[in-house]
Amino acid sequence: MPSIGFSEEETPLGEHDAEDLLRGICFKTGPPRTVGVELEWLVHDLDDPHRAVPAHRLREAYGGLRNLRLNSALTFEPGGQLELSSAPARSLMECVTTTAADLDAVRPVLRTAGLALAGIGRDPWKGMPDRMLREPRYDAMETYLDRIGVAGRTMMRSTASIQVCLDAGHEEPGPLGYGRRWQLAHLLGAVLVAAFANSPMREGAQTGWRSTRQALWAELDPARTTAPAARYEPRVAWAAHALDAPVMCVRAPEGPWAVPEGLTFREWIRSGVPRPPVRADLDYHLTTLFPPVRPRGHLELRMIDAQPGEDGWMVPLAVTTALFDDPEASETVYRTVKALAETAGDAPAPGNPLWTNAARYGLADPELHSAALACFAAAREALPRIGASPAVREAVAAFTDRYVVPGRCPADDLRTPVTGKTGTTGQTGTTGKDLRT
Repeated sequence: MPSIGFSEEETPLGEHDAEDLLRGICFKTGPPRTVGVELEWLVHDLDDPHRAVPAHRLREAYGGLRNLRLNSALTFEPGGQLELSSAPARSLMECVTTTAADLDAVRPVLRTAGLALAGIGRDPWKGMPDRMLREPRYDAMETYLDRIGVAGRTMMRSTASIQVCLDAGHEEPGPLGYGRRWQLAHLLGAVLVAAFANSPMREGAQTGWRSTRQALWAELDPARTTAPAARYEPRVAWAAHALDAPVMCVRAPEGPWAVPEGLTFREWIRSGVPRPPVRADLDYHLTTLFPPVRPRGHLELRMIDAQPGEDGWMVPLAVTTALFDDPEASETVYRTVKALAETAGDAPAPGNPLWTNAARYGLADPELHSAALACFAAAREALPRIGASPAVREAVAAFTDRYVVPGRCPADDLRTPVTGKTGTTGQTGTTGKDLRT
C-alpha cells in the first residue's frame, strides 16, 4: 500500500501531471508475454458449509497459512475470503503450475482446522458475515458504500471471483494491439460473465440471476464500477475516467480516514482541500476503482465468478488467455463478439443490456450462447498453440461439453429449474461433497 500522509517533501500533484501519469502507467505496451491470476475463495466449514464460521476460527487458521512459503501473495478479504494472487508468469502453464502448487499447500492447513475453500461467486447460504478486517481502509470503504446501499457490504464480505491478468498488448494496431484488446475485453467480458456465472442464490433462496455477484457490482457506485466511454482512445478515456471518479477516502497517518462526499479526484487537485493530493494518493485512488476491466499497466479482467471444484479456476484462466494471446484466436473471437456491440448499445459495461443479460440469464440467452460456442471453439484450437497441457485442454473440453454446448453455466447446478421448483443437481465443491444439500 502506498505511504500514508503528506509531508512538505512531497510535491502536490497538478492536474496535467496527473493526466500524464495516468496515460503513462495505465497501458504498458509490448508483446504479450506474461499472465497472472487472482483467486478469491469463500471459506466454509468442512462438514457443514451452511454453518457460519466464527471469526476466531478463521483467524487461527489464517495464522498457520502465514508461515507457508508460497509463490503467490496471500491476502484476506473483509468477510474472511481468502485470496491468492499469482506472480506474473511467463506462460499459461507456469501460472497454472505455480498457483496449483500454492493451493496444494494451503488446503491441508485449512483442512486441519476443519475448513475448506469453496469456489462460488456469492455465498449461497449464509447472511452477511461480520467484517474481519478492522482497518482504516475498510472502515472508509464501508462508510462510502453504505451511502449507496447494502450491495457494497455484500460485495466486500460475501463474494469471490477469478481475476485474469494479461499484458496490455502491442502499441501498434492489430489483433494483439492494446486498443483492440481493450475493446475485446468489454465485449468478450459479457460472454465470460455468462459462461462462468456461478452465484444464483442468497441465504438459500434463488435471486433470479445466474451471476448475483455481477448484479451486485451493477448496484454499486457507477462512477467507480463502470468502464470509461468507449468512443475515446483508451488512454485518454481512462485518464479522464479516473480523475472524474469520486474520491473514496483521504488517507491519514493516524485515526480514521476522511470520507468526502461528491469530491472527484480532479476537484481535489484543484481545491487542495482537505490537503493537496500527492502521487501516492493517485496510486491509492486507482485501487478504489472497480470497472470490469481495470488497466494497471496490464489488463485486469474482474468479471468472472469463482468456479466450483479444486481445479475449476483453471478453465476461465486458460480460455481467457488463449482468446487474448493467440493471434488467430483473438482475431476470430473479435469478429464474433463485435456483433454484440449492437445489444450493448452506448452505455458502458456493466450497466448495459448485454452485460445485464449475461448476469441474469447466463448462456440461456441465445445471443450469448451462440457467441460462447464460437469463443470456446476458438480457445480449444488455440490452447495447444500456447502450450496448454493435455490436462488443461481436457478440463476446457469437459466444461464446454457440460455447460457451453447445452447453453448452461455452473449456476445452473445450484439454481432451480425454470419451473421454480427445487433442483436436484448440486455442485461438487472442494470437499468432494454436494455443497448444495
